[in-house]
Amino acid sequence: MSEDNICLLEGFRVLDLTDEIGHLCGKILGDLGADVIKIEPPGGDPARNNGPFYHDIPHPEKSLFWFFTNLNKRGITLDIKTIQGRELFLRLLPKADIVVESFEPGFLDGLGLGYHDLSKINPGIILTSITPFGQTGPYAHYKTTDLVGISMGGMARIYGYTDSPPMRFSAPQFYFNGGLQGVLGSMMALYHKEITGEGQQVDVSCQQAVVLTLMMASEIWDILKVNYKGIGPFAMSVRPTPPGPLIRRMVWPCKNGYVILMIGGGAAQGVRISSENLVAWANSEGHLLLLKDYKWLEVNFATIIQEEINRIESLIAEFLMTKTKEELFDYAVKHDIMLAPVMDVRDLIASPQLEARKFWVDVDHPELGEKIAYPGWPIKWTGLPPYRPQRRSPLIGEHNEEIYCQELGFSKQELVLLKTRHII
Repeated sequence: MSEDNICLLEGFRVLDLTDEIGHLCGKILGDLGADVIKIEPPGGDPARNNGPFYHDIPHPEKSLFWFFTNLNKRGITLDIKTIQGRELFLRLLPKADIVVESFEPGFLDGLGLGYHDLSKINPGIILTSITPFGQTGPYAHYKTTDLVGISMGGMARIYGYTDSPPMRFSAPQFYFNGGLQGVLGSMMALYHKEITGEGQQVDVSCQQAVVLTLMMASEIWDILKVNYKGIGPFAMSVRPTPPGPLIRRMVWPCKNGYVILMIGGGAAQGVRISSENLVAWANSEGHLLLLKDYKWLEVNFATIIQEEINRIESLIAEFLMTKTKEELFDYAVKHDIMLAPVMDVRDLIASPQLEARKFWVDVDHPELGEKIAYPGWPIKWTGLPPYRPQRRSPLIGEHNEEIYCQELGFSKQELVLLKTRHII
């Protein structure tokens, strides 16, 4: 491979045994240039049935979830629960650097494929295990879904509205956060291996990964013993009673969507200047006249009453509804107002910033007869080429011949026999 095409993990191989719990981990390692071989059971991974689907056609080869989470992988079929299947897997092991799996703790040990078994064959092997609750603890063998997982990780608690029960986030956060931590753990273990030659098992808990996303909720409980909860488009300042918590709007409707806007004053000089500039703009067009001489410098969020915040916000909301989010953002950038648009996917596709950084990349799907735009890589490195996907997600058993025949030396006739016996 030419120097212009060198990738960070070029030369490293990953055997991906995961289901949907860990697919993202292998995908990102593949993005970074590793040779990722996705190993599916004969007939295909169950996650191929996860929607949405290409052109809304339910089909195991048209899952958009599969397309994204298995980008940059080669794919083979193999039933490791059979004796011959395990033998084939172990023949792939010597050339591997990382094995990623998401089975129930102890499952691979029961097959003779646990970390200690694998390390006897390949002492430098890294086994990254991504499970809902980790390899140990009273919940280690509990089964879960994304909704149950984010609930037990505390994420559902901080979504929703002040007057509603907790709500789920619409994308699979439980598994995706676990997958991201799986990448981090794998990379640290790989670094350790490069220095010492030693492999290790990386034990990833999706629950613990989700807890890391709660930001200040844990700290608020630790310091103030207040259980932070979902408050929708608002922000809550936790205060003793009286006066009690202060609820401030952060997401505001405008003429064609929503914007994020911070309002305030007092010692928070940036927010104060922003609020003053917003009111001055509105005054120049005949709006917010009741706030023309408002003393923002005297605003104190520790003592201000909720009714006063509600009065200010109701006036500002009327002005924002006279403008589009593009108009608001353009003026805000030029006049030091802390405001930004809430972008939807259509906005992101058309974003001049993302276009300038070549974020969206087209991936050819020859079997579909078209190219599909994918989100690219958010990081650029000096001296390395820009991110380019090496391949679209694999079809079922697409690389069986390539791996089993060209690498392991099987004949095509033997491959047919393995398939007939449901080993591949």
